[in-house]
Amino acid sequence: MARILIVDDSPSQLAGMKRIVEKLGHEPLCAEDGAAGVEVAKRELPDLILMDVVMPNLNGFQATRSISKDAATGHIPIVLVTTKDQETDKVWGMRQGARAYITKPFNEAQLTEVIRDLLQPAASGEAAPKA
Repeated sequence: MARILIVDDSPSQLAGMKRIVEKLGHEPLCAEDGAAGVEVAKRELPDLILMDVVMPNLNGFQATRSISKDAATGHIPIVLVTTKDQETDKVWGMRQGARAYITKPFNEAQLTEVIRDLLQPAASGEAAPKA
């Protein structure tokens, strides 16, 4: 069972992603804005982070950059889950340290696949296969 941090300021989005994470047998941790997300990531060291972009205090791009550049949290894969659907947004998000980018509205199968793909190397204890 992995611990997955969900960072989103929308209660309905937070609840929906939490339901999916629990359905997959993982433990959800929640934060309601980017600043709180960075704090929880540093304190709890989750196995994966699902990060919204458009949030108060610290947006998801800023929070992703902060988490991915910190030596203590830089190993944690971050998935940006956002309504920002422009190619430039995706490129910028990946440059901030995100490992995947999903646009809202997403479907459960899409989110499940990304979560499984990013947790697989950690769950097996082996490095991801090289192409």
